[in-house]
Amino acid sequence: MKTDDRSKNILPLKQGLYLLPDSQDGRAALIGSKCSACQEIFFPKRHICQNCQHGQLDEILLSTRGKIYSFTTVMLRPASHYKGPVPYSFGWVELPEEVRIETLYTGCEPDTLEIGLAVEMVLEKIDVDDQGREIVCHMFRPIVKRN
Repeated sequence: MKTDDRSKNILPLKQGLYLLPDSQDGRAALIGSKCSACQEIFFPKRHICQNCQHGQLDEILLSTRGKIYSFTTVMLRPASHYKGPVPYSFGWVELPEEVRIETLYTGCEPDTLEIGLAVEMVLEKIDVDDQGREIVCHMFRPIVKRN
């Protein structure tokens, strides 16, 4: 997603999950936290460490590339809050920081997904608000190797 006038008309699905493209050199970034005591990393960011209950966590930016840790595909009946196409796939991506992120998968057919497949984060439109702004959500797609 390029930084342009469009980036001013997009909203995150939920505040605090990621920086929008115009927030950091035209690239989206996941926002996590790291415990200053035990060094545990979390996404989404937290205010108290789930590992040691320490109250000093620092906000950090996480990698936007990782590998598929798990996935499943919904073929018939989506969750009531899901408005996208069916079938769809979702699961967990493991980032280099050893944190796992729950996500939808995009940009591929469900039968092409596999554990360990390299993926990258993208922001995709999932809805439009009453002012015509796009509501975007982070998703992961397979990394296409270019020659």
